[in-house]
Amino acid sequence: MVHAPGSATALRAAGLRVTRPRLIVMDAVDQNPHADTEVIFNAARRQLPDISRQTVYDVLNALTAVGLARRIQPAGATARYESRVGDNHHHVVCRSCGTIADVDCSVGDAPCLTASDDLGFDIDEAEVIYWGLCPDCVKARTSS
Repeated sequence: MVHAPGSATALRAAGLRVTRPRLIVMDAVDQNPHADTEVIFNAARRQLPDISRQTVYDVLNALTAVGLARRIQPAGATARYESRVGDNHHHVVCRSCGTIADVDCSVGDAPCLTASDDLGFDIDEAEVIYWGLCPDCVKARTSS
């Protein structure tokens, strides 16, 4: 498998060694936006059959810690991972099927929401999760 362009460079720039498991997990996260660890593990296993679940967890933690992956966890859901980082985008979650999609920042500048009172914090990110029903679930509900 050919890894995403720049993956090795990104790992080095983040101070991480370039290893096959890291490259494969990065690819799995990139190719499966908003995937949980099980999906990422299965995708990584297709490329590297002997990769352990613990290795996948360790790589996800390392990638998240250095900002090469983003961990999101909507209320009541398992943690999900994505490779879209650094742009302060938000998410919309279907209450019925759990589908998650990206929503661009409502203003465009980070943090795209200005707190009414920052309480002295130096805010550098706003995380918003919009909840509702996805188009497929709306259609299923109205056709029942």
